[in-house]
Amino acid sequence: MNNLNRLKVVLVEQGKTGKWLAEQMGKSTCTISKWCSNTVQPDLKTLNDIANVLQVDVKDLIVSNSKP
Repeated sequence: MNNLNRLKVVLVEQGKTGKWLAEQMGKSTCTISKWCSNTVQPDLKTLNDIANVLQVDVKDLIVSNSKP
């Protein structure tokens, strides 16, 4: 599966854990783990909610497909 989101990278950059995000979002750690490993993708509303919790632009959570 392609890496479509950068959630794991952003969490590491901010020194936060999946467990912390799960608590903030009211989700299970299993769900967060699936998002971080790109096994499952959050829907757009959830991605926006994640961006708000992490205080980043939603674009920072998505892998760009533009070619250099």
